[in-house]
Amino acid sequence: MPSDYDATEFVDGDFQPHQSSHPSAPLPRAPTREEVDSKVADAHQRLAELKREKEEIERERAALEETRRRQIEFQTGRTEMIQNLTRGLGLLEEAEFSARRDAEQMAKTVADLRDALGKVEILHEESWSRDNFAVELTRGLTTLENARMEWNSARLKYPRLSETPQDDNAGKPAASPESSLLGTLKFGELCRLGFALTWPVAAVVALLAVALLLMLSRR
Repeated sequence: MPSDYDATEFVDGDFQPHQSSHPSAPLPRAPTREEVDSKVADAHQRLAELKREKEEIERERAALEETRRRQIEFQTGRTEMIQNLTRGLGLLEEAEFSARRDAEQMAKTVADLRDALGKVEILHEESWSRDNFAVELTRGLTTLENARMEWNSARLKYPRLSETPQDDNAGKPAASPESSLLGTLKFGELCRLGFALTWPVAAVVALLAVALLLMLSRR
């Protein structure tokens, strides 16, 4: 009796794996109109987003540049004002110190002159007696010499003290003798003076008028 049928006996083992390792793959299909439109819309949207992002970056850059400019202006202005204020304070403090020193010296000079004036004013020769005449005279001369020293020292410090009353009026224009003379005359005297000065001219004018009339009458 024959053996049972075995189907595997007619199967090529080398062909079977080779056939299974090379399956038939489908060909890629062409994109549809809707897919292309969708991709174009996506590209426009991305471009719009990139444009907005670029504008935002430009605004941030402008804001940062403005901030940097203001920071530079602040630092420069701060340095400049510190230098100016420091220099100004130094100059004014020096001037204030000099003015205070001058004021203190002037106040001391005023006090010394006032003290010297008081000592000179109490000197009265009438109160001296025969007994103390020599002593009081010596004391008075000493007081005057001390006062003169104080006065000369003040004149050296303040040249204005050396000016005389004539120097104070040196800048004023001097009045002419004619103006001072006319200023002392009354109105009536001025009228008579004016008439005395102008009547020769009036007489000459009158003579010329008479001569002109005579010439016209002869024609």
